[in-house]
Amino acid sequence: MRIEIMTLFPEMCEAVLGSSIIGRARKAGLIDIYCRQIRDYAFNRHNHVDDTPYGGGMGMVMQCEPIYRCYEAVCDRMGTKPHTIYMSPKGKVFTQERAKELSKMENIAILCGHYEGVDQRIIDKIVDEEISVGDYVLTGGELPAMIVTDAVARMCDGVLPSDSCFMEESIYSGLLEYPHYTRPEIWEGERVPEILLSGHHANIQKWRKEKSLEITALRRPEMYEKYISEHPEKPHKNKK
Repeated sequence: MRIEIMTLFPEMCEAVLGSSIIGRARKAGLIDIYCRQIRDYAFNRHNHVDDTPYGGGMGMVMQCEPIYRCYEAVCDRMGTKPHTIYMSPKGKVFTQERAKELSKMENIAILCGHYEGVDQRIIDKIVDEEISVGDYVLTGGELPAMIVTDAVARMCDGVLPSDSCFMEESIYSGLLEYPHYTRPEIWEGERVPEILLSGHHANIQKWRKEKSLEITALRRPEMYEKYISEHPEKPHKNKK
């Protein structure tokens, strides 16, 4: 998979996506992520990429031409038109299910807006979908782009040791995750649940499933109801 991020702050994206699991996967050649500076495609000597909005109003709007030139360079590099995403609070809220779907694609481009956003005409021309990471406003699209990239990249082949690393995780399975514990066995008078020390794997799995159901029912009832409707053979009482 190749992901190209079109941004005014590539160094910001690289600082995160060049580290930890995703950074190691990039170095190993398991996934190709490139952060492209939109200013490099400006058509004026000062590398301006924004201008005042028609109709008045606060802030500046990113112009079509630098973004389009950047997009053309992305297409040339990939040898095809990528699935193009614009990070926007007007988009559909990002979910684990959408992350799974995107992880099956070969080429993705992500456009990060800034200031008051980008000229609508470039969205209409190149964008396939708009994605939001929640109902709040950020200073730019870089953090949301990194969230989407991380969520998608970690499910690509070889990035994690095995599929089980993410298939049992919170949200992916349809439930919130069970509690985790590690050494010491007793901390501040609180003991690790005895079942986790038993060595009985079947009972441990049963306990974990029960805890996942319990936590989901209490904290995300809409997720719990959806899971129960899809798994009617595994009822669970909502403990409050």
